[in-house]
Amino acid sequence: MADVTPFIVKKVKKAAHGHHGGAWKIAYADFVTAMMAFFLLLWLISMTTPEQKKGIADYFAPPNVSETTSGAGGVLGGTAYNEDQAKMSGSPTDAKTFTAPDSRKKSGPRVAVNGGQQGVTGDANDLFKTSKVDIDSTYNQDFQSAAASIRQAWQSMPDVTKVQDNLIVEENKNGLNIKILDRQGQPMFAEGSKYPFEITRKAIAAIAPILQQFPNEVMIAGFTASGSKYSDPAYGAWELSMDRADVVRQILGEFGLGNEHVHSVIGRAESEPLLPDDPYLASNSRVEITLLYKPPPVPPNMSP
Repeated sequence: MADVTPFIVKKVKKAAHGHHGGAWKIAYADFVTAMMAFFLLLWLISMTTPEQKKGIADYFAPPNVSETTSGAGGVLGGTAYNEDQAKMSGSPTDAKTFTAPDSRKKSGPRVAVNGGQQGVTGDANDLFKTSKVDIDSTYNQDFQSAAASIRQAWQSMPDVTKVQDNLIVEENKNGLNIKILDRQGQPMFAEGSKYPFEITRKAIAAIAPILQQFPNEVMIAGFTASGSKYSDPAYGAWELSMDRADVVRQILGEFGLGNEHVHSVIGRAESEPLLPDDPYLASNSRVEITLLYKPPPVPPNMSP
């Protein structure tokens, strides 16, 4: 017989690995959630404008948090802009406390009032300057919040965002200045007309409730660009600038600004161009709404 080679089959039994648990799944889920939140944050940052970012920052960290729980005093007199803005009730007091001078002394500081501007002579000059700086600082904080509120109101209106380059909000020496100006190819008023376009009317209406929150008065001034031609010899730049300013006043009043808040309505015509080097540019034609600073109070026991 032929030799038969036997086949040997080896069976290897593998021991089962120990149970690792599911903790890694939770960690992985947390990682994926964090990454999704991170990319969502990057997307939101890239989609928002600088004005929106400033408004969000002001909402969560308002610069004008009240130092007291009282609603008395301050620019807003204890009120808020509206329900969705950063300004909260209560505001810093208007000025620092003064110590009354001793009436037994031979002379004290005197305050001179000329045209709403106040000056101090004598040893209290430095004290008054310090007080005025404090007052301006308080108004700057409140007016900056108001400017952010106005920009947010415009940003929330898709139609108005189309003319955002025609709308400028800034502070100047008189107060918070809001410019509604023409651009080349994009006017805010019909040519030669005192009536604004509907989109301009919406932009004006949006700021009326915000201005109404302040006790400060509002000055409205109209301006025109040089070189405009008028078909009626009796109706020119002075009449047009005055009429446009008055129409803006009427729109503000229609949407909430009381007449008691209006300081003056002025027509400036071509006398004060926004761009003096080129008074013929369309941007010189504008209407300015200025929320005026209130004059600082006279210190106690100081005669005017």
